[in-house]
Parts: sequence; structure tokens; C-alpha cells
Amino acid sequence: MKRLAALLLPLTLAACGLKPMYAGGGSGAVAQGLAGISVPPIEGKSGWLMRNALVDRLGNGGASGGSRYRLDVRLDDKLEGLGLLSNDTIARERRTLRARYQLVDLTSGAIVLDATAGSDAGIDVVSSEYATIAAEQTALENLSREVADRIVSRIALQLRGAASAQ
Repeated sequence: MKRLAALLLPLTLAACGLKPMYAGGGSGAVAQGLAGISVPPIEGKSGWLMRNALVDRLGNGGASGGSRYRLDVRLDDKLEGLGLLSNDTIARERRTLRARYQLVDLTSGAIVLDATAGSDAGIDVVSSEYATIAAEQTALENLSREVADRIVSRIALQLRGAASAQ
């Protein structure tokens, strides 16, 4: 009975219309599309972190010169105090990283995707200034990776939809 269920499971998944995002591995349409995206420099330290995270996730990031798309990203990085103690010092901070990005087709100049992504993190402010600064930097690094993951996932969905339409 268990063998029969194991044999029927792939058939039921195929019948529901689910298709793997990265079908075909590195030579698939989505993987090739992601590898053909160039990411120009982004302003500031948060921009540097974001660009590196995006290039890591996109494969070569269009470094080979065969780019089909360009990913333009503008960041908004905010650090704000939230909780006040009785002596008017900040006890908690929130770091917010938002990205507005556009995927531009380099052959036609058309904007294929125009969207936003963002995330935030809470930071405890402790008595050691060094520890607080380190926590703020770590939060920025983590947020950059998280927002880059969201951007690449959204682009992959867009490229998969375009590949399905063809």
C-alpha cells in the first residue's frame, strides 16, 4: 500500500500543475535569466552590501558581459529609536531596509518589473557602545541578505512567467 502511494504521489503533483522554479538546473530558463542580470553599483554601505548579496544570488551577476537585463536598486536605510528608559536613553532600536528596484530589459529599454521589497530588525541598545554598533551592523548585513532574497525570488517568478508565456 505504501509503495502504491509513493508511486502515485508524483502523478498527483504533476496533475496539479506545479512546476519546479529552476527546472533544467543551470541551463533552465530561470537560471539563465538570473545569470543574465547585471547589477550596477548601489550608493552607500548598505548599497555595497545589497549589491554583493544580489550578485551572490544571481550567479555571475552579468559579469561576463552578456547581460540581458539590468537591475536598478534604490535603498532606504533607517535606524530609529523605539523605547525610552526613565533617564531618557534609548533602550531599543529598529533598523529598516527598503529597496525599490526595476528590472530593465537592455535590448528594448522596457521596464520588465518595478517593485519594492523590505524588512526590519529590532536591536537592543546595551551599555556597551561597541556592542550596540556591532548589533546595528549585523542587522544591516542580515537585512541586506533577506531583502536580496526577496528581490531575487520576485525576479525569478517574473522570469518564469515570461518563459511560460513564450
